[in-house]
Amino acid sequence: MKLRPVLAASVCAFALGATNLAAETTMGIVVKIGGIPWFNAMEEGIKERAGELGVSAEMIGPTSADPALQVRAIEDLIAKGVDVIGVVPNDEAALEPVLQKAMDAGIKVIAHEGPGLNNVDWNFELASADGFGEAHAKLLCEKTEEPGTYAVYVGSLTVPLHNAWADAGIAWLAENCSDKLQPVGDRYGVAESVDDSRSTALDLIAANPDLRGFLAFGSQGPIGAGRAIEERRLGGKVHVLGPFSPGQGQKLLKDDVISGGFMWNPAEAGRVFVTLGDMLVNGEEISEGTEIEGLGVVSPDAATRNIITDNLLEINKSTVDELAAKGL
Repeated sequence: MKLRPVLAASVCAFALGATNLAAETTMGIVVKIGGIPWFNAMEEGIKERAGELGVSAEMIGPTSADPALQVRAIEDLIAKGVDVIGVVPNDEAALEPVLQKAMDAGIKVIAHEGPGLNNVDWNFELASADGFGEAHAKLLCEKTEEPGTYAVYVGSLTVPLHNAWADAGIAWLAENCSDKLQPVGDRYGVAESVDDSRSTALDLIAANPDLRGFLAFGSQGPIGAGRAIEERRLGGKVHVLGPFSPGQGQKLLKDDVISGGFMWNPAEAGRVFVTLGDMLVNGEEISEGTEIEGLGVVSPDAATRNIITDNLLEINKSTVDELAAKGL
C-alpha cells in the first residue's frame, strides 16, 4: 500500500507461506505514532506472528499523535479491503465513525488501549486500567521521602486509557498518600514527545521547589522527564515513574533519574493483534475460558467488548537489562 505523505513509513507487509494471495487474510494495524521504540517493538511482534500464521499484516504509524491521521489511515485500509483493522487510539470519539464504516464493510475491528470504543469486535488489554495506575502511584509513594507535590503526564487529554491510568493513580495517592504528596496543576498532555516532556518538566521544577515526582503515562514521558531531572541533578530527589521502553530508558534508570515503572510487552501486544484477527476471520468464538496466545485464558466482557488480562512487567534495575535484551 502506498501511504499518503502525511503518514510515516513505519509499515511492514508480509505474505509468507501463501500459495493463493487472493485468499490470504490481510490486516492493517494503526498505532498512535510511528518511529518510537514502543511501537517499533509492537511492529516486530506483528511481523513475527504474521509469519507464523501465514497472513499478510502491516503496521501504520502516523507522523504525529493526531487522531485525524489515524482516521485517514483507517480510511485507506477500508479502501484497500483488508480483512482486519487494528487500532491503538489517540481519541476514541474521533475514531467511532470510521470504525463503524469499517464494520459496515464487513471488516473485523480490534482495538488495544481503547476500552471505551463501541465499534469494535474486541478491545484487549494486558493490564487493567486501575491496576496499572495504582501500581505506579504506590511506587511513587514508597520512593518519596519528603512531603511535596507531584505532576501527572498523559499522552494527550484525548487518550482515554492514559487518562484512566492517571485517574486511578491520583485517586490512590489521595486516599493513601495525601499526607506526603499533593498534585500540582492539571495533567499535562506531553508524554508522546520526549522534547515536550522534558521542557514541561524543566518548567515544573523551576516553578515548584517542593516537586517530588512525576507519574508519566505515555512511553516518552519518563524519558523526557528523566532527562530534565538529569540536567538539574535531581536524581533520587525527584522521582519519575511510568511505562517506558527499557532499551530507551536503561541508562536513565541505572543513573537514578528514572525511578522505575511497569509495562507490558508491546511486541506481545503486536502478536495478539494478529492472533485475535486470525481467530475472528476464521470464525472462532471468543468466550469465557477461551485461550488466546499472549493473553492466556480469558474472561471477555461481551457487553463492553473488552478482554482485560494482567500481564504486567516491572521495570527496575534488576529487570531492565533482561527486558532491553529482548528488544523492548
